Amino acid sequence: MFSKSIILVFEMDILQTPIEFLKGIGPNRANLLKEELNIFSFQDLLYFFPHRYIDRSKFYKINELPQNNSEVQLKGSIIRVKMINQKRGKRLIADFSDGTHQMELIWFRGHQWIKNNLKPNLEYVIFGRLNWYGGKPSIPHPEIETQENFKKGFSKSLQAVYPSTEKLLTKGISQRLISKMIEELLKSIKTPFFETLPLGVTDKYGFINKHEALINIHFPKNQEKLTAALNRLKYEELFFIQLQLLIKNIQHKQKIKGYVFEKVGIRFNTFFNKNLPFNLTNAQKKVIKEIRKDLGSGQQMNRLLQGDVGSGKTIVALMIMLIASDNGFQSCFMAPTEILAKQHFQSITDILDELKVSIALLTGSTKKTERKIIADKLESGTLDILIGTHAVIEDTVKFKNIGLAIIDEQHRFGVAQRAKLWRKNTLPPHVLVMTATPIPRTLAMSVYGDLDISVIDELPPGRKRIKTIHNYDSNRLKVFKFMSDEIKKGRQIYVVYPLIEESEKMDYKDLMDGYESIVRAFPQPKYQISIVHGKMKAKDKDYEMDRFIKKQTQIMVATTVIEVGVNVPNASTMIIESAERFGLSQLHQLRGRVGRGNDQSFCVLISSQKLSSDAKTRLETMTTTTDGFEIAEVDLKLRGPGDLMGTKQSGVLQLKIADIIKDNQWLKIARNDANELLRLDSKLESPENMPLRQTLAKMKAFKNIWNYIS
Repeated sequence: MFSKSIILVFEMDILQTPIEFLKGIGPNRANLLKEELNIFSFQDLLYFFPHRYIDRSKFYKINELPQNNSEVQLKGSIIRVKMINQKRGKRLIADFSDGTHQMELIWFRGHQWIKNNLKPNLEYVIFGRLNWYGGKPSIPHPEIETQENFKKGFSKSLQAVYPSTEKLLTKGISQRLISKMIEELLKSIKTPFFETLPLGVTDKYGFINKHEALINIHFPKNQEKLTAALNRLKYEELFFIQLQLLIKNIQHKQKIKGYVFEKVGIRFNTFFNKNLPFNLTNAQKKVIKEIRKDLGSGQQMNRLLQGDVGSGKTIVALMIMLIASDNGFQSCFMAPTEILAKQHFQSITDILDELKVSIALLTGSTKKTERKIIADKLESGTLDILIGTHAVIEDTVKFKNIGLAIIDEQHRFGVAQRAKLWRKNTLPPHVLVMTATPIPRTLAMSVYGDLDISVIDELPPGRKRIKTIHNYDSNRLKVFKFMSDEIKKGRQIYVVYPLIEESEKMDYKDLMDGYESIVRAFPQPKYQISIVHGKMKAKDKDYEMDRFIKKQTQIMVATTVIEVGVNVPNASTMIIESAERFGLSQLHQLRGRVGRGNDQSFCVLISSQKLSSDAKTRLETMTTTTDGFEIAEVDLKLRGPGDLMGTKQSGVLQLKIADIIKDNQWLKIARNDANELLRLDSKLESPENMPLRQTLAKMKAFKNIWNYIS
């Protein structure tokens, strides 16, 4: 008897066989499969899963055929075959009888081969799409095989339909041929497929075994078997993704040591007891507790902090930097834009006014003399907190002992850029990544599955909910009246136009046309208006922003450059023009620019009358909720994970069979199971977990085994 590990190696090695060596394929077909479907090996073909199924259990009689163009299946024989000349080429017609009635089967290509292979009076099974002409049915290019062959081999009661391309069809690689290839592959593998899941897992959910699942995903005997195969394979796919991400997290913690922040000292306590401008929410307290546990563990912290717009992430970041300072370490706070870096610097400087904490700002526009002073303070250790943009990771910037790096809006920094921070010290600093773009839990589990995740899911008490209103273009005068009333109350207003790179000229025209109409409605000298757009120089943008911040202008007309990094508590209204052209997360981010003061704030969405169903859903969602996590869930359903995260970060989501939206329950279950399994057996050493250990080893050896795993 072979041991299980030998069987696994044998099976995996066979599955790495190049696809051209499968009977009936050859080099030409193999090249097409590689080019069109990325099928290079037996493994790729086996895991080339159907995307839908056709019910082949029902057989029709010719006189009972539905009066539409549906797909049907019949039994019968060929009475006669004839070739008809046409203006362009020929067509082959076979008269088909089920014993009581007749109909035509028609071929426009491949005539000679088909004619030579059709045998009169032999029993056939016919399958194809009906075509009705003059009240008579026919089937062009039907699938046809003898009843004897139909009964052999795997079940065909539910026929798999695979993704395909026009090129494959024109080259003769039909659905039937793909199905035949997979049937040939399954027959050629003599031993049952090795079980990859532990017995405890398969027993817990009543999963069918791996061998049965792979056969029934391609050739399901019935709907129950198909459902069982789908559940088993979806779970397995998601489970191995989560298992690998969690193992990566464990290994990171074991291998990468971090500085121990032993105490919460005088600076933190003084700030908490005397300088904190408001009471922390329970969510903020919970997050600080999670981070403090990391900082005292002796392992490098690698944590993602999610929080909605205005949830108080910056105050949490500041308090963690004070803990670093109390333990004799420097902190670095990286922001994606100069505007945002300046804003963080200003607010943190103001709030720490009475504490003796040394803070500096470093951006691309910091003068050379100032840079020298900052560099000296950093290297001597007299600078506690450095706030800045990408400038803080330049090679010339050297810290004495950086212990904490906080990265705001993580997706705007590349991996290589973040890695530069690691090389600033003997041990890498603790890393806290922050994002104000709420990520649905299911997506965070997959994209950031190897990070520890903290969530601030409540807003500070007393903050008024922003009222969101949807108006059509025809109501513009009503909107102008509303703006005028808000300005009379001493408030300020944003008016934002979309910026889509592909149509920059059109966007610029929209912005300038809008600006001119606002200038007409709000004339000088009574009103002052700022304008900011992407074509302006940085110093001109800063000048206009500064005028608005200092309340020298009442209206800011802008493109989405103000999406991140503008904090003007006196701005109470956000007008979003052509709102249907924005994505949900963008709309939510823009709305978050208001509601930062004590006054009631408003967001007015202006759109055209003609709206797609997705645009209607987006605008309705905005008017009914201000919860960023709820909005992110809707956005995930509308756009899918790839679009939501961007191509670089959605590689982990190139799933073969599971769907992160439809199968989110399986994802949560798989995550919990993987977590619990590793808690009990972190090195997968128990005999029961041998299948997992061996499967993971083979995944590493053969990178293409499950290429959906990043």
